[in-house]
Amino acid sequence: MIDIHLHFDGSLPLDLVQRQAKLQQLPYVDLPKEELRDLIVCSIECESLNDFLARFAIPLEILQTYDSLCESVEAVLDILKSQGILYAELRFAPQHHTKKGLNQEEAVKAALEGLQRGLQDGRMKAQLILCAMRGDGNDDENFETLRLAEKYLHRGVCAFDLAGAEALFPTEHYRELFARAKALGVPFTIHAGEAAGPESVRAALSFGAKRIGHGVHAIEDPALVAELKEKQTILECCVISNVQSKAVKCAEEHPVRYFLEQGLKVTLNTDNMTISQTSMAKEVSFVREHLGLTKEQEKRLYLNAVDGAFLDEKSKEELRNAVTKAF
Repeated sequence: MIDIHLHFDGSLPLDLVQRQAKLQQLPYVDLPKEELRDLIVCSIECESLNDFLARFAIPLEILQTYDSLCESVEAVLDILKSQGILYAELRFAPQHHTKKGLNQEEAVKAALEGLQRGLQDGRMKAQLILCAMRGDGNDDENFETLRLAEKYLHRGVCAFDLAGAEALFPTEHYRELFARAKALGVPFTIHAGEAAGPESVRAALSFGAKRIGHGVHAIEDPALVAELKEKQTILECCVISNVQSKAVKCAEEHPVRYFLEQGLKVTLNTDNMTISQTSMAKEVSFVREHLGLTKEQEKRLYLNAVDGAFLDEKSKEELRNAVTKAF
C-alpha cells in the first residue's frame, strides 16, 4: 500500500527498456527479452552490493534523454497503481542522467513531468527524492543535486538522499553536504547500514537524519538499536534486495521482525522492483514466509511508513485511515 524506498531507475518495465533501446539505437537493441532480463534482473545469488549496483548499467544508459526519463516515471507509477499502492516516494540521482546533453535540472524537470502525468488520474499520490551519490570527485554534482532538491521542494520533490557504494565511501565523508541540507531546511534520508556497519548509521544520525535507508547492520550494536528506538528513527527496510546484495546472509537473518519487536519504526519497501523482481505484495509474502510476519505486524509496517513519509499531516491522516480500513 505504501512504498517509501523505491529507485525508479531500478524499477523500469523491460518492455520500456526494449522500446527506448530501439528508439535510441543502443548496442543491445536486438537482444532478446530474456537475455536483456538476465543483464538487469538480480538473482538471489548476487555476490555483493557492488554486483547488485552493476544491474543499473542498462537502465541508466537508456535514461539519458528527457523523453525516456519522463516516460519511465510515468510507467513506474502505472505499475504501482496496478498493484494498489496508495503512496510512493520515487528516488533517483539526477547526476547519473547527464551523459548525453541533459543537465541535472533538465533531468529533474523530466522526472517531474512524468510524475505529473502519472498522477493525473488521482489514483495514488507520489513524490520524488533526489539522490546525491557516494564517489570520488563529484562534490560539485552532489551540491547541485541538493540545490535542486531545495528549488523543487514541495513542487514534486520531497527530500534529499545519499546512495551508492557505502562500503567504499563512508557516510562520515558527507557531513558538510548534510549540514548544508539541514541549514536549507531540506528533509533528508540517508542510505546507511546496508553495506557498512553501525558506524555508518551513527554518522547519519549525527547529521540529523530522521530516516535511514536499510539500516540492517544497526542490529550489531545494541546501544544503537536503543538510540533508534528512542529517537523513533524511520528504518526503510527492503528485505529481498538486502538478501540479494548480501546485506544479510539469508532471509531468516534479516532483522526487520526483530526491529519491530524492539519497538523501532521499521518499514517495508521494494527498493528496485525490476532488478529485484519484487513488489510490495511479494515483500510482505517473503517476510511472512521467512520471518513469520503477523497481520498486526504488517499493519504496523504500513503505519510506520505513513509516519515517516515526507508528507503534510493532513495527507498522513488520510493514509492512516486508509491503512486502518484495509486491516
